[in-house]
Amino acid sequence: MRCPYCTGEDTQVKDSRPTEEGSAIRRRRVCPDCGGRFTTFERVQLRELTIIKRSGRRVPFDRDKLSRSIEIALRKRPVDSERSERLISGIVRQLESLGESEIPSSTIGGLVMEGLRALDAVAYVRFASVYRDFREAADFHEVLGEIATGTEGPAAASGAGELPPVAGNVVPRKH
Repeated sequence: MRCPYCTGEDTQVKDSRPTEEGSAIRRRRVCPDCGGRFTTFERVQLRELTIIKRSGRRVPFDRDKLSRSIEIALRKRPVDSERSERLISGIVRQLESLGESEIPSSTIGGLVMEGLRALDAVAYVRFASVYRDFREAADFHEVLGEIATGTEGPAAASGAGELPPVAGNVVPRKH
């Protein structure tokens, strides 16, 4: 594993342990060249997934891109990183269990919307504003109405609502 600090190619594993949900191995590493310490994760990948974008372009599935999108939506929200990691792992497991090697990007978007809705309403609205390409304030009003009434908007129309719920999500309490 290459060191992210000095790009040295001979790093050493100092500690390995399974993650909380047991779906990955967390490895603490150290670089003998610069002394830098960092963490890597090793996960099982059942199959190579290809994402079909709206434009028709095909790109390899990137778990890190999914993770970054969810983390942006959850930025400065009171959600533990463990819960967001469970959401991401649940989405990846669902994608792999579909049995398809090519998956439309709308399916992933629908799963993320469903998971964020159960995890944090503000993150849900943030993600929806980008995913649904909001153009005016009325678009936000519509999504807030969906949250209040418990209905789904365009994500349900894409067929994403037909998939099983993401494992590990907790429905937020109403105040």
